[in-house]
Amino acid sequence: MKWQEARATYPHQWLLVEALNATTIDGKRIIDELAIINQFEDGQEAWQAYATLHAQNPQREMLVLHTQREELDITIKKHYLTSIVV
Repeated sequence: MKWQEARATYPHQWLLVEALNATTIDGKRIIDELAIINQFEDGQEAWQAYATLHAQNPQREMLVLHTQREELDITIKKHYLTSIVV
């Protein structure tokens, strides 16, 4: 499913989605195809469902999104690990 199709199908909803076909260009994640895992009226419930599924399947690329967003603007942030030497 494309994002615009998801927006039309689930207006004013929080969606837990999985990126099925995505690429990264200039630090932005471009999602060409996504699957709706579940829909929620409450964002907190969506994030709780995400946390549960992510713990079970950390390799899946899942996101929580609200359909009020006209376009997906997903920036990749790198996490740097630091070590403390004592």
